[in-house]
This record gives sequence, C-alpha cells and structure tokens, in this order.
Amino acid sequence: MKTISSVVEHYIKSKPFLLSSLSQGIINLTSLARIMMPELEAHLGKDVKQGAVVMALKRLSEELDFKINYKISKVLKNIGEITVRSSLSDYTYVSSNTLLENQAKLIAEINKLQDIFYTSSRGVNETNIVTSTSIDPIIESLFKNEKLTHKIENLSSITVKLPQENISTPGVYYYIFQRLAWEGVIIHEVISTTNEFTIIVSDEQIDVAFKVIKELKNVFD
Repeated sequence: MKTISSVVEHYIKSKPFLLSSLSQGIINLTSLARIMMPELEAHLGKDVKQGAVVMALKRLSEELDFKINYKISKVLKNIGEITVRSSLSDYTYVSSNTLLENQAKLIAEINKLQDIFYTSSRGVNETNIVTSTSIDPIIESLFKNEKLTHKIENLSSITVKLPQENISTPGVYYYIFQRLAWEGVIIHEVISTTNEFTIIVSDEQIDVAFKVIKELKNVFD
C-alpha cells in the first residue's frame, strides 16, 4: 500500500539536485510541498493535505542529512593531494585498427621527455587523449592519418587523491560534480582510477574549480 511518506521519498529520490538541496536544508518545504501535491495525489488516487507532505519532507530531510553528512563527509574530509596542471590539449579520434599502434609510438616518445602530462581513454567508437600542449606537434605527426573529431586547447587539469573509502560510499562523485556544476564549471573530460580522479576544465575556470574542490574538506563543518 502506498503511503504519503513512500510517495514523497520516491519523488525526491528521482530528482538528484532536489535530493541534495533538501539534505542541505536550502529548500522551503511548504513551497515544495505545494508544487509536489498534484503529482502525489495522482499517484495516491486521493486528496493529500499539504501539512502531511511537509511533515514527510521534514522527516526525509533529517534522514538524508544524517546519511550524507556521516558517509560522504568522512571521504571528503580525507581528500589527499590535489594536483593542478596547465597548458593541456584534448584530442578525440575515431577508434581505428591503427590507433593503438600510434599510441604506443606516442608513449615511447613521451618516455624520452620529462614533466609531460598524458592520459587516454578508449570508448566504443572513439579514443580521447589529453596531453601537454608542448607535444602537440608529435601527436599531430603520429596521428595525421587518424580521423580527428575535435581538439580543444587552453585546458587545465585537477587531479584529486581520494581515500580508499570512496569505493564503498555512494554519492561521492555526484556530490563533488554537483558542487562544480553549481559554480558553473564546465568539465571537458573526467579520468578516474580506483582512488584518484582528474577533471579537465578550461584555463578560465581552473581557479573556480580548484577553490570548490579545496573547500570540500570543510563543507560539512
């Protein structure tokens, strides 16, 4: 049997930004209840009192606050080294039979150089390469016969080391990316390993992105 509480919880949890905002107490519950009521009444098949919806929202927000604060905050407070790199270029090529061979040649060239940023990810149909702008001529020479779909310059990266608990805590990446989205940061690429992730943003937004990530350690204080 559907209850007001269960329908309210389903409504909120199906809207991630609303879910996070509710947990942080930045939403007027009475106004939200008024907006939700037509949909809740349709699900329940009966009239619903606004006060009952407000009470359900209040109970849910308290529960969410506990879960988010005590799980995600433990991970965020233990964020490790934050590394920033600038002067990067982002290439995307259509995957081909020769692409991996050319990447191997590129890695061989990079091994001869010092202080070069390089990362690559391969999807079903395309391969992405982010490198220091200083080796653009090498890439463009090695990959001249590959199909380039786009190239973006004037980029920077932020690499964040996370504690091991991140792999067993739901919502960590969502929370981080939500904070960046709220500040209007456009993420061009995301590269991750088990306990580390890197975001690629424009040079113009690197200061804002760095500030957001640095402040994550103190966000629940």
